Amino acid sequence: MGASIAEIARYLQCPFHGDGSQHLQRISNWEEAERTSLIYCEGSTRATRLPDELTAGCIITTADIHRSGWNTIVSERPKLDFSRAALLLHPRPTGRGVHDPSAVVSPEAVLGQEVDLGPQVVVGAGARVGDRCILHPGVVVGDNCRIGSDCILHPRVVLYPGTELGCRVTLHAGVVLGADGFGYVFDGTSQVKFPQAGGIVIEDDVEIGANTTVDRGSLGMTRIGRGSKVDNLVQIAHNTQIGSAVIIASQTGISGSAVIEDQVVIAGQAGFGERIRVKKGAVIGGQAGVLPGKILPGNQVYWGTPARPLREFKRILALLPRLPQMRSELRQLKKRIDQLLRENENSGK
Repeated sequence: MGASIAEIARYLQCPFHGDGSQHLQRISNWEEAERTSLIYCEGSTRATRLPDELTAGCIITTADIHRSGWNTIVSERPKLDFSRAALLLHPRPTGRGVHDPSAVVSPEAVLGQEVDLGPQVVVGAGARVGDRCILHPGVVVGDNCRIGSDCILHPRVVLYPGTELGCRVTLHAGVVLGADGFGYVFDGTSQVKFPQAGGIVIEDDVEIGANTTVDRGSLGMTRIGRGSKVDNLVQIAHNTQIGSAVIIASQTGISGSAVIEDQVVIAGQAGFGERIRVKKGAVIGGQAGVLPGKILPGNQVYWGTPARPLREFKRILALLPRLPQMRSELRQLKKRIDQLLRENENSGK
């Protein structure tokens, strides 16, 4: 396990300075770094506080921060290349074909090669699990699910029947995919459940955080696009369409039939009404609220409720502390106008 500095630099297609034969085994923060550690530095502010001699085996940083005597991999984007190097030093785990005796697999299910099944795993009839997948303890794969190769399902993940996963999908503990959407029709006295007969597709390289829930479509499909990343404790409702490379932070709630286009970034605790559309490249700030049916143009930053462009939101926010004073001034102005009107009426008599 591990790699030399020269091997890592070659993998990143970056130049390096120092001892290329130095063997590295792990990534590290600054405080816990030692001779087999790889660290990074991005930005000149921190660089002014760096020691002349590194305790780490190697640093990934920009050319202007490198110092004589350091083992340095020179990168224009240190944080990105550090993340890529982490995949080399800590490769994604894959299955080895270990089946716990307590796992229950339907005779009508199909398992690929080298699939790991932990204790109390259940795989339903007609389900297909791709090669090298890892199903941790307590995972439930419903009937007719489809799971691509190299997926990792952490403890207590539940896939309702018919759920489809692409390849290299990671689902953290407690994720529930494919539950019924929240749809009801009022008949005058009670709520009648609208059919929840659609499906759900999670495309390749998606990662979904712990205890997040994604509902199946009501009549159509719910879909999360390739490479999107969803944080813990997120709710995504029925028929929602999420594009590729989307980031969604914790405690966000997305209502039914929403469309989130490619490369959108959503900060924590944001809320989205039904049938909204957020166009490509938009950034939604923390606790922002997008009202039902709203369309937000792409490549802009939005904040507040209702969500509005950041510059407009800042102008409104700057006025809020002055509201009491403005209210007092408005009352005084109204009194003065009333007084002038009375004086004008009296002078005309």
